[in-house]
Amino acid sequence: MRSWRWMGLSAVLLVAGVGIGYQWHAADSPEPPMPAAAGIGDPYFPPAGNSGYDVTGYEIQLRYDPPTGRLDGRTTVNALPTENRAEFALDLRLPATQVTVNNQLARFHQDRGKLLFSPTRPVPTGRPMVVQVTYGGVPSEVRDDLGHDPPWTRTVDGAVIAGEPEGAAWWFPANDHPSDKATVAVTVTVPAGLQAISNGKLLAGPEPAEPGWQRWRWRASAPMATYLAFVAIGHYDIVTRDTPYGPYIAAFQDGLDPLTATVARAAVEQTPQIVGVLSGIFGPYPFDTIGGVVPDACAQQSALETQTRPVYGPQMFRAGADVSVVVHELAHQWFGDTVSVHRWSDIWLNEGFASYAVWLYRERTGGPSAKQIADQTYLCNFANTDFWRVPPGDPGPDELFNSAVYSRGAMALEALRTRVGDDAFFTGLRTWVTERQGHNGTVADFLALLERISGKKVDDVAQTWLFAPVRPSTPPG
Repeated sequence: MRSWRWMGLSAVLLVAGVGIGYQWHAADSPEPPMPAAAGIGDPYFPPAGNSGYDVTGYEIQLRYDPPTGRLDGRTTVNALPTENRAEFALDLRLPATQVTVNNQLARFHQDRGKLLFSPTRPVPTGRPMVVQVTYGGVPSEVRDDLGHDPPWTRTVDGAVIAGEPEGAAWWFPANDHPSDKATVAVTVTVPAGLQAISNGKLLAGPEPAEPGWQRWRWRASAPMATYLAFVAIGHYDIVTRDTPYGPYIAAFQDGLDPLTATVARAAVEQTPQIVGVLSGIFGPYPFDTIGGVVPDACAQQSALETQTRPVYGPQMFRAGADVSVVVHELAHQWFGDTVSVHRWSDIWLNEGFASYAVWLYRERTGGPSAKQIADQTYLCNFANTDFWRVPPGDPGPDELFNSAVYSRGAMALEALRTRVGDDAFFTGLRTWVTERQGHNGTVADFLALLERISGKKVDDVAQTWLFAPVRPSTPPG
């Protein structure tokens, strides 16, 4: 269901923190500052992200030249140190040429996807740290250490970036892990006549830049996980209109074959109506703009829930005008985007929930009930198949996007709904979003919430449907 999940991160890429020296004086801090740590502590992907600080916002400035594939960038990372560090790290796979910290040049070096830098003087814990990185290269040619294809895809007249669990490092320096969410502002300079689309609201564009070039400026005001940030560049037909959920902005790239373009428009144009149905189930839409993007990129086999504006691979619409993929990615705006996973082992909170949302949408729009779909899905997956060996509640890094995380994950929610009853179940879904909007959660957190609201134990249901690598003895409903 989700082949367009770029899996470039691997636990074998562990980067050791190597201190870049400066003279420390006792007067500067009560304890000697530490070197950068390797990773943020995710057991699935040990090198992922970085510790020692919290990012509050990214200001990304890009210039992209489609004929050469060259991307030049200058990104400002606004952060607050949480530890006394001599050295910090960001994820960046393009070569950096300069790093400043609080307007002072910093020493830096790069090692296996990490940009390690040392401020001239230590930045006190809790005090603002403004890091500006200048960098450039051809991201479509940059592989990771295992040689995976990059998540940056060149198109006939531009490019599109969308990848999970890793992707940001190919176009801006980031703390590339969903546990450190931040606002994102993107300014893209492209040749005149091209469009550049990103997350959030369009602040300006096209506006004049250097001769023969123009600039597009976007800003997402709500915090997001870095893998949910995207940019799409090329000749696009941009459709806009007002909706009850904020401005609707959708973009369809020129060059899509006519049938695919027609089907894609018919499906994506239903976004406001679908958001209306999902809002009735999960509570108010959590962002201030909606839409979607369909690039002419044959390499993009599926879709990604890029925040406020999902990116849909064109092949998703070649089987007909089924809106299931649109429902799935829009449901992620609640489950995965505004409430993100704390660690990648919590992926069920994203994919199981979005898959179950498709069943709920059908239930609410005249189709079969979620129970009927869940029971049929159970019956269609026999006990001796590999489908049941992957536990959605802890699938492992190699099975992060296994179909069981989606379909068995959705069946698990139907089983929990049956246990606690509709009132407690749907109250739990809405409370999850309300209490954790803009933040993160774990599988254990959600199960505890259901128990608190319903007053019923769900441990046995969770063990059977989320954690046991065998087929449950009875259907979920």
